[in-house]
Amino acid sequence: MDDREFADGLETVLRDLRAQCAVQPDIRTDDTYGIMLWAPDGSAQGLTSPLGGTGADLLAHLADQVQDWAVEALWSEGASAVWPQCPTHPDPHPLTATVRTDTAVWVCPKKGTTVARIGELETQ
Repeated sequence: MDDREFADGLETVLRDLRAQCAVQPDIRTDDTYGIMLWAPDGSAQGLTSPLGGTGADLLAHLADQVQDWAVEALWSEGASAVWPQCPTHPDPHPLTATVRTDTAVWVCPKKGTTVARIGELETQ
């Protein structure tokens, strides 16, 4: 996987974060750790690429990492630590990033239904 594919995948996931998350990261590149997402409280999380896989696998992998960052950042800010919220079950659980039919999607983990393609969550 090259740097351009990683950057494009990250931008796709960040569209969802901008659409539905109250906390936004400060994104920095670190020579040692690569791409880092910094939260308002000063904590940070590095992002990694999956070993092998398709573009859809990359998106689901990045979405999972950004989701981990968002949940921690929201909790740190005293907000509901659920991102992205399931439209059917908004507080009990977040959506889950996965690959279905070669497409990276957000699904409801309770019902298993696809809610949106990763990068296409509607603005709340």
